[in-house]
Amino acid sequence: MVSTLFFFLIAVGLLITFHEFGHFFVAQKLGVKVLRFSVGFGPVLWRYRPTPDGTEYVISALPLGGYVKMLDEREGVVPERLRPYAFNRQPLWKRAAIVAAGPLFNLILAFLFLWLVGILGEKGLRPIVGEVPPGTIAEEVGLEPGDEIIAIDRKETPIWSVALERLTASLLEDGKALLTVRSPQGEVRTVVLTVPRELLEDPKRLRSRLGLRPYLPPLEPVVARVLPDSPADRAGIEPGDRIVAANGRKIQNWQEVVAIIQESPDRPVQLQIERKGKRLLIELVPEAVETERGKIGRIGVQAEIPRHYEEEIAALQTTYRLNPFAAFSAALTQLFQYSWLTLKMVGQLIVGQASLKQLGGPVSIAVYAGKTAALGMVAFLKFIALLSISLGILNLLPIPVLDGGHLMFFAIEGIRGRPLSEETIVWLQQLGMTLLLILMLLVLYLDIQKLSR
Repeated sequence: MVSTLFFFLIAVGLLITFHEFGHFFVAQKLGVKVLRFSVGFGPVLWRYRPTPDGTEYVISALPLGGYVKMLDEREGVVPERLRPYAFNRQPLWKRAAIVAAGPLFNLILAFLFLWLVGILGEKGLRPIVGEVPPGTIAEEVGLEPGDEIIAIDRKETPIWSVALERLTASLLEDGKALLTVRSPQGEVRTVVLTVPRELLEDPKRLRSRLGLRPYLPPLEPVVARVLPDSPADRAGIEPGDRIVAANGRKIQNWQEVVAIIQESPDRPVQLQIERKGKRLLIELVPEAVETERGKIGRIGVQAEIPRHYEEEIAALQTTYRLNPFAAFSAALTQLFQYSWLTLKMVGQLIVGQASLKQLGGPVSIAVYAGKTAALGMVAFLKFIALLSISLGILNLLPIPVLDGGHLMFFAIEGIRGRPLSEETIVWLQQLGMTLLLILMLLVLYLDIQKLSR
């Protein structure tokens, strides 16, 4: 919990600081006087002003925010000699550039991190298809266990994470994806995955219906450890038990046990086990656990992992790394793809083509920050990059109080030849603040719902 909070503050603090630095940097370059550059809100913990008339740099107690205060006649009396440096006295293009700089710097930060991820390299499993459940889309298009997905829409997919990203992007674009696969015998063929629109609106159902699972070496279905006070412990399962059947289905490996348990949250499961030459029938109810893949069942057991198994897993892993020039091009492509997907998702939410359940608030962000940090620096950097893209794009939406709202006011001013009245701007900003408050409460409610499941 402490580490999750720590990495959440690191991620959010970095994004907000870089966003505000964008406003600050461009304002200074365009000759606007910046009175204060603050990281955080609330009580001041540290302040520094290099010269009596210079910018005051501040770090405050609440890190979930920040601001840049510029000289502005609308916020107080400005001496005659300083009026040329006031924000409100600047030509329209300068004011627009200063406001747009915040979201732009978020996109720049995302690009730099994606570039760095490409250079450092992502380690992961090769995208080899594991068990293909009957009745899934994967089975319908002819995917078979052992097939390796080498490209999606003719773009290379060296590891599972890259394959899933490109698959998601393609499906959200038009509900189709062209997969180039190589069989264990070396035969290369193409298949087309087509997903109905209603499935795209429900990520949990989509994952289940697709039926794409990574291949893992078979693991003997032998229990090595039983967690205290877990469903397995209460049902009487012991270390050394071999699971030979589940719900009447013969078990060949540990992965089959996991699949049946995960598909049965809060539903009874009958396990036939072998213990010291005797067979016993045990019934238990897997507890429901909410994950990023949706609700799954768990019984609190761990498998016996021999040394050779870890070696087999290592043999299936590879590192996807690019040289700096190729990483530059890949990062630029990813930046445009993720930005477009963010815009498209917003549009689908507005017209009701996407579920509000896909929204995530501060709790979801904190959870993902902790999980990606646990996976290593590269995963954490990529998480921050994607979050930075979302922050940058969402801030450009034409909602009053957001940067996009100010840019909308500037656009109206450019068309009319004069700005909107102060009364109109204040009213629109109050409306925008109300809408944002409702949205914040909604995502917080959805976050709490996810945690309580």
